Amino acid sequence: MAQEQITLYTAKVCPYAQRTEIALAEAGAPFKRYEIDLGNKPEWYAPKVNRASKVPAIAYGGPDVAPENPSPESTKLAESLILVEFIGDLYPSSNILPADPVLRAKARFFVEIVSTKFSPNFMKFASGNPEGTHAALLTGVDAIQDILPDGAKYAVGDQYTIADIAFAPFWARLNLLVQKGIGAYKDEEGKSFLKALEDPKYAKFNGYVQRILARQSFKSTFHEVRPLLCR
Repeated sequence: MAQEQITLYTAKVCPYAQRTEIALAEAGAPFKRYEIDLGNKPEWYAPKVNRASKVPAIAYGGPDVAPENPSPESTKLAESLILVEFIGDLYPSSNILPADPVLRAKARFFVEIVSTKFSPNFMKFASGNPEGTHAALLTGVDAIQDILPDGAKYAVGDQYTIADIAFAPFWARLNLLVQKGIGAYKDEEGKSFLKALEDPKYAKFNGYVQRILARQSFKSTFHEVRPLLCR
């Protein structure tokens, strides 16, 4: 079935926005991409696209117009995980949302672990918050490794899903921060985190993150630009 046109409002620096770009790549969906300068957002963006003035956002349907002149006839949608699910629903053959109810529930549980156990500690670490220690980061890594299935390629099995999409952009940015010594965290905390990950007990986790960062949909949508995070 033919889909309505999609315009994506995004930003290279934003891991949330990259989630949506990965989903579109996985789905093979045609879309217009419009880069939003988060430090100098267009005046029309909040009133015409997303009143929260955040990325990512999508204008779905309506007439074919320039992204900077969004039509009031198009449906405006926002929030990264909502958009990933929306794309999965539009393109069910992408398997972004598993057809099997059990796998879909597992994928959503994995996303919940990322959102509650990993991402908050990552943001604290990157911003130099005293609570953002390497030990706190490792609690998130432990929580993720604990629910990775043995012998599987991805978060809920051999199928790449919303679970992997939710995590990959954040892990990639953390990895880049600590490998290159970028960010407001204490230098010894970054070194301690890298050293801890060398422990053989993290073999399953390390194998998993290598696979999700090697995925073509991730590589084609990841931009090593500064800053590495949304503001």
